[in-house]
Parts: sequence; structure tokens; C-alpha cells
Amino acid sequence: MIYLDYAAATPPTEKALYVYTKVSQEYFGNSHSLHDTGTQASSLLESARQQLAALICGNQAGIYFTSGGSEGNYLALSSLAKAYRHKGNHLITTSVEHSSLLNTFSKLEEEGFQVTYLPVDETGRIRIKDLEEALTNQTILVSINHVNSEIGTIQPLEQIGNLLYKKNILFHSDCVQSFGKHEIDVNKCHLSSITLSSHKVYGPKGVGAVYISPEVNWHPVIPNSSHEKGFRSGTVNVPGICSFVTAAQECIERLKEEKTRIKQLRYLFLSAIQSPHIVIEGNVENQSPYIIGLRIKGIEGQYIMLECNRNGLAVSTGTACQLGHSKASKTMVALGRSEEQARELIRLSFGFHTTEEEVKNAAEIFNKIVKSLTSSYRESKV
Repeated sequence: MIYLDYAAATPPTEKALYVYTKVSQEYFGNSHSLHDTGTQASSLLESARQQLAALICGNQAGIYFTSGGSEGNYLALSSLAKAYRHKGNHLITTSVEHSSLLNTFSKLEEEGFQVTYLPVDETGRIRIKDLEEALTNQTILVSINHVNSEIGTIQPLEQIGNLLYKKNILFHSDCVQSFGKHEIDVNKCHLSSITLSSHKVYGPKGVGAVYISPEVNWHPVIPNSSHEKGFRSGTVNVPGICSFVTAAQECIERLKEEKTRIKQLRYLFLSAIQSPHIVIEGNVENQSPYIIGLRIKGIEGQYIMLECNRNGLAVSTGTACQLGHSKASKTMVALGRSEEQARELIRLSFGFHTTEEEVKNAAEIFNKIVKSLTSSYRESKV
């Protein structure tokens, strides 16, 4: 099987697996226990916190480990919104966020917050002018993702951060799809908080992190929570966290080199599948090379995905957290595509183990499927 679904999940590196096993065996104590075994685990945990903070140019006091990106988004937004509710009740996000964010904003609306959902242009990027016009004296928080998980469009975080910083408005960003692939500097972008996920950077599943600037206040979602300074409940997964940070360090160390390689693979694939029936989505000038979102005119993405799978090629129809045969891509709808076109979306994503030979073979498989299906589609219309 040729695996081109790295945006959904990545295989743990050998080093990450080794660290997970070793820490599980030798530092198994509860990091909150006061005996020496617990203290050793706690010391290791704080070391991991410091190392992760360094990767995003942040302060280790702002790192809170979670079970992943979805929980992180919920905890970050909820704890920040509640902490600043005395200053206002207006929140801003986009219509192309991950489902975990959109679901959280829906819940906050039920709790009395007002939410503005910014539109995006036909490539998935926000317009700074739209953001400026949406701001009010009641706006307390803006949440805009870094890299779109379905088409890879990159949002201008630094420009957004500079605007919000001058107005003293909190800025959150879901960086799950960008961490380890694109540089993240929380200070340079004036980010109040971000979310990260382990299984997107070759670490174990069920681990993630939230960064909240130590200069920012937050209220615990569940009162009297005892772990992570009250940010969340549940015994801290020290082995998973150490494995996550190890994998993240590996990604950052090879970031520039890997991005160059992936760009070449992306170009190779796109050059090989040129067809009047294929539409490439996203912002050509500002797009992560790791993700390709495309449509086959007139063919539902779910069917293309199943045909690819039958031919030994693993791709997806969008973010793995919101799949379903009858669901149209929310990103495509936001871009102005029709419901039918939105159901045509296919996502391919590259990673560490993707080779040039795999990309060439994947293009051949894809071209064969597209030729077969588009011929059948034309005949059915006659």
C-alpha cells in the first residue's frame, strides 16, 4: 500500500518508540506522587516541557500537555473565553477551521458568546480587511488556524498577530497541521495560545499540547483539576509526552531539508496528473507542500478514495475527524463550491517515508482511475 495520508496520522519514528518504551519501563511513576519514583517522572516531564517550548520559541511555563489537538482546542478556547468574559463576549474565527474548533465555538454560543465566522477567498485565505471590520470593542479572542487540514492553505499568522496585539485581543491558532513542517514562533506572531498534536509529527497517538502565554490568564474548564496546573484532569502520560517531544525534535531538525524534498515530490505528482477533469484547490502562493486537496469533476470523492484503496493507494476525503459519505467538505463550501463539488474533494498528504517512486506509482494509479471513471461518467450522461 502506498500511504499518502500523513495529514491524518504518521507512523512513530524508531527513536520515538524507543523513548516511549524506555520511559514506560523506567519512569512509570505518577508524576504527582511525592516519593522518589514520582519525582523522577516529574523531573522528566518538566524537561520535556522545556524542550517543547523551545521548539515554538515559547516559555516552558506556558506548555500544558493534553490528549491531542481536539481536546487542546476545546480546553484552550473555553479556558481563555471564560477568563476574559468580563471584558466582552465577542469571538471571531473562520468558516474553515477544524471541526473540534467549530464545535467548541457552537458550544460557546450556547453559553452566551457571540461568534463571527469570517469568510475566506476562493483559495481559503482570510482577508485582513474582513478581520479588521469584524473587530468590536467587545472582541476578546480570535482563532484562526495556521494550515488548513483539507487543502493546505496557510494563513498569515504574523500579520494577524500584529493587528490583534495592537488592539489587546487574544490570538489562538490551531497549529496541528503546521507544527514540525513550518516554522512557528509564538512571540513573533503574538500568539496567545496554540494547539499541537503528537501523531501528526511521528509521535504516539493520544498525546498533544497547548501553549498559553504565561502573560495570559485562563480559567480551568473543570474546577479543581489537579494535573497540568489545573488545566486538565487525568494522570499525565509521561511516556507518551517524552515520545512526542522526541519525535517533534526530529521533525524540527530536518524541517528545511524535508520541506524542500516534499516540494519536489508535490511538483512531480501534480505534473504527472494534469487533466482537464482535475481541479487543484488551495492557495498556490501560500500553501503547505505537504497537503494536496483536489477534485475530479463530477465524481464523488468517497468513490475515488475507495477506488484508490482498491488499487493500493491510501488517500482520504478530508480531515479524519469529520468523514462521512453524505457530508460535503466544509472548506469547499466556504470556498464557494456547490454541495456537489464539495463532495468531490480528495486529500493526499506526504511525509517522511514518501519516496519519488511511490509518487510516480501513485500518479499512475490516480490517472488510471480518473480516466476510467470520467469515461464512465461521460457515457452515463449521453
